[in-house]
Amino acid sequence: MIRLTPLLILAIASSWPLLLGAEPANHLEQLLQQVQKSQQQEAATRKMREERFLAAHANQQQMLATIKAQLTAEQERSQQLRKRFDSNEQQLTELEAELKRQTGDLGEVFGTVRQSAKDLAALINESLVSAQYPGRTQWLQTLGESKKLPDISELKQLWYLTQQETVASGRVVRFLATVIDTDGHANEQEVLRVGLFNALAQGQYLNYQTETNHFVVLARQPAQSESQLMAYLGMGDEHGDTLAVDPTRGVLLSLLVETPDPLERIQQGGIVGYIILALGLLGLIIVITRLTYLAITGRAIQQQLNHLASPSLKNPLGRILAVAAESRDTNPGSGDPKQGDTLELQVDEAILRELPRLTQGEGLVKLLAGVAPLLGLLGTVVGMIATFQSITLFGTGDPKMMADGISQALVTTALGLIVAIPLLFMHTLVTSRSQALIQILDEQSLGLVAAGRETRDV
Repeated sequence: MIRLTPLLILAIASSWPLLLGAEPANHLEQLLQQVQKSQQQEAATRKMREERFLAAHANQQQMLATIKAQLTAEQERSQQLRKRFDSNEQQLTELEAELKRQTGDLGEVFGTVRQSAKDLAALINESLVSAQYPGRTQWLQTLGESKKLPDISELKQLWYLTQQETVASGRVVRFLATVIDTDGHANEQEVLRVGLFNALAQGQYLNYQTETNHFVVLARQPAQSESQLMAYLGMGDEHGDTLAVDPTRGVLLSLLVETPDPLERIQQGGIVGYIILALGLLGLIIVITRLTYLAITGRAIQQQLNHLASPSLKNPLGRILAVAAESRDTNPGSGDPKQGDTLELQVDEAILRELPRLTQGEGLVKLLAGVAPLLGLLGTVVGMIATFQSITLFGTGDPKMMADGISQALVTTALGLIVAIPLLFMHTLVTSRSQALIQILDEQSLGLVAAGRETRDV
């Protein structure tokens, strides 16, 4: 195996042009020039790199020295600032001690002022007077959160706002304010403010919204029968005007919207409640009809008592008298003993014919009076079942989910008692009226029988 040494490679490279027919001398000279040129370029490149490296090294040394100098300066500055901070802390402590010593009891006074400002801000924020004088709460909150001592002007302003709220609480005034009606439309109206209790516009009660500083018309207005506290305004005629006063500053009037009216109470009873009311209405109609009939019949019987000699077929007593008279006319002056018994039987039969007319409907009224509380009990059971179903589905976290079932249970029970109790009294009344008339018929029939026996004996 032949090894290619540099001399062999140079010999081959120098002899290669001979093989190609070129001149060897010119080729070697050109090759030498190229080698020299290449060496010169490499030397220049190395020199340039060395110069750049040396320049960068010097620059980095200079930057390092600059940074060390800055670090030293910052460390010295940090020490100076720490000394100054410690000095300021000590001076601040001494000044606070001096301020506390000089203020003495005034420090407690100013603390009381700030607390009073916060309390007054909370009171004014919910006050109806703020609708007439807006913007007072922000200043009071700023004073209550301030760290500096209040000056004399701020103390006077606090006193003025307190006095303004006190005086306004005892006045009845009118002013313009934004009122939102039940349809959501906002317009400016004249508002009547009664102290801190009520606000009205166009005869309707208003609820004050502190967030928007607007009044909202209550969806349900209180009736005069619902007013427990009345305020004499003296703004109308000589007798004055009456107004329902809410001592809780709108809370009770707001809860009034949530209070169901009688119709809504009945609706809470459900289908069972409607059945109870229908039965009560039916019983009432029967009672009114029977009382009317018994009143007319009683008047006719009283008139017949005054004219026993001329019986009328338009009343029960007249029909009984007619039966007795017909029996006597059929057998006049008969001395048969059985004739008296026949008269008694005919009179008893006539009375029996009249009894259904006088006692008609009494049993049905008594039945309705007994069924009504049973239906109320049924509604109670149905309502409790609905309540336990709500508890099973939603748990006991929200009492409102159980309110419907409980309302139905209580309302149906109340409706059953409300219907049953009056029906019992009315049944007793109807029964007593009919029994009074029946007693009159019995007395007169006995009198007729006795008269018939006397005639027979004679």
